[in-house]
Amino acid sequence: MRLTRYTDYAMRVLLYLGAQPDRVCSIGEIAKAYGISQNHLMKVAHDLGKAGYVEGVRGRSGGIRLAKPADRINVGAVVRQTEEGFELVECGSCLIAPACGLTGVLAEALAAFMTVLDRYTLADLLKKRGKLLRLFDLPLAS
Repeated sequence: MRLTRYTDYAMRVLLYLGAQPDRVCSIGEIAKAYGISQNHLMKVAHDLGKAGYVEGVRGRSGGIRLAKPADRINVGAVVRQTEEGFELVECGSCLIAPACGLTGVLAEALAAFMTVLDRYTLADLLKKRGKLLRLFDLPLAS
């Protein structure tokens, strides 16, 4: 099972914001914290905003923050929204697709994978919030 870099970045943005729910963070700050492209994160953050996970704050101290509490952001839902055409293998043009038993097995595996992700929220991923903040070299505010 391999998620795209896009989904990875989306989850990273949510984790960064969730670790500091009372702060507004800039895309540049988040990109610097992870050592990844600010341009990539801008698109990710924009799409997370359209999906209702983050909201923008305008002004001199503007940036983004979570649009809802971390315990209302379901990991499985985020993955479904960020993974385009999520399939383990593309069987459409395969000669043996009509008789292949692997298709059903892979569909079952994907369903099991998503069932596990559906059991978790962003809040579950933030149980080591203090450690995350230290790794980001951020203050351990309340």
